Amino acid sequence: MQRRDILKSALAGAAALAAPNLALAQGKNVLRFVPQSDLASLDPVWTTADVTRNYSLAVFDTLFGLDAQFNPQPQMLAGFTTSADKLTWELTLRDGLMFHDNTKVLATDCIASIKRFAQRDPLGQALGARIADMTAVSDKLIRIRLSQPFGLLPSALGQPYCVMQPERLAKTDGFTQITEAVGSGPFRFKADERLPGARVVFEKFAGYVPRADGVPTATSGPKVAYFDRVEWTVMPDPGTAQSALINGEVDWWENPSIDLIPPLRKDKRLTVRVTDVTGEIGCLRFNHLQPPFNNPAIRKIVQRAMNQKDVMSAVAGAEPSLIKAPIGLFVPGTSYASDVGIADNTNGWHDLAKIKADLIAAGYKGEKIVVLASTTQPTIYAEAQVAGDVLTRIGFNVDFQTLEWGTVVARRASKEPVEKGGWNIFFTYLGGTGNISPATMSGGRGNGEKAWFGWPTSPKMEALREEWFAAPDLPAQQKLTAAMQAEFWDFLPYIPLGMYDQPTAYFSYLKDVRDGFPQFYGVKKG
Repeated sequence: MQRRDILKSALAGAAALAAPNLALAQGKNVLRFVPQSDLASLDPVWTTADVTRNYSLAVFDTLFGLDAQFNPQPQMLAGFTTSADKLTWELTLRDGLMFHDNTKVLATDCIASIKRFAQRDPLGQALGARIADMTAVSDKLIRIRLSQPFGLLPSALGQPYCVMQPERLAKTDGFTQITEAVGSGPFRFKADERLPGARVVFEKFAGYVPRADGVPTATSGPKVAYFDRVEWTVMPDPGTAQSALINGEVDWWENPSIDLIPPLRKDKRLTVRVTDVTGEIGCLRFNHLQPPFNNPAIRKIVQRAMNQKDVMSAVAGAEPSLIKAPIGLFVPGTSYASDVGIADNTNGWHDLAKIKADLIAAGYKGEKIVVLASTTQPTIYAEAQVAGDVLTRIGFNVDFQTLEWGTVVARRASKEPVEKGGWNIFFTYLGGTGNISPATMSGGRGNGEKAWFGWPTSPKMEALREEWFAAPDLPAQQKLTAAMQAEFWDFLPYIPLGMYDQPTAYFSYLKDVRDGFPQFYGVKKG
């Protein structure tokens, strides 16, 4: 199947929505944005979906922020101290912190929020395992005592998923989804203007006090809201989104279809650039709890059949310079990237008869496998079309279910067998800091029931990761990440399908658009 045919199929499967509601979009203080998909969840702890992360950056705040080099900087904090033995940390909240329900942010709120975050996030779990206790010394002072030194504490509390919520919400179990949005960030979520499948609205929070110092970069520094409103208009059809942008009906399109990047670059009114250097790693995610992919031999047979370059050509062939393939666990060129096992695991075998025979010998009996593919995100659908075709050709009985992204996000949380609404494979992209460090990776973990959706188990991977935290220097860490990549190819929590960098497109009158994830504070009209 040709790349354009795949993308056309994606567009045909996506329902085009109406143009933005121009009555609401009037006025110079409205930022009009087209997100990558509809907002399926309001809980950035419960899900890792990028669209929820982007919403949370507007609505919530974090104790630390991350600068452009991923170094943590105080954000909600006035400052912090550590004891000589590095076991006690005292974090002091800065003045003026208010939740959107007009209650003060207290140390008790932050402690409950940290505990909830530590149940789900990879780096949060590592921190949580080392916390002996946390106490609120006063309304503004948090004391954390560790069982062992952990220098990555600020980085953990600077993750965009470590959001501060009121204690009454943060006491919710991390595996239970919160449906109420009460943050302390620069913008309030307007639940009364929410139109599922069509619109998400944020309003500048009058009670937000930006920090007075620091450099505005990535998720750190002063977060000054120059717009009174931010309106997201959901447009699953890239053609509709392109027309809205070109006609000036929206200001910013988060993830333009790669096929449309060349004409967008030619429009002198627009800025088209890659802001997120962590990229998008294609991911075929197995459900390790259900047959047949609870069988590692069958997972490895699927790996043998996949060719990263073929998949990425379908996704980003219109702009080949955006493609990075083959890859392993981490983004090529970053500190922990390794070539271990790449040559043997990324090029795809073409002897289909041999692969089919091996599949039967490994124990596959022709049972139906449910494959979830989102039609509302064309790059996901493109990789799913290519990889799904490979699954069929090597002998799987594929039930290829085309769904909108919000449905995939909800369904992938199910641990039920397929006959009760479960799944065997879903497709997505891995992005963010998890692409550059074992500390924050989610897809490569092997911590079973506590793992990211798919729930793979590998005690060896977890032991290597723990050793990595204790490693004395970068060479020692790199030796361990090479060993982690070898273990990755052995137990296969997912199959990496190559990587591409996703450009964003916005009118050049928007100034100070930050590098990294989409953020709406700091942006102004020039």
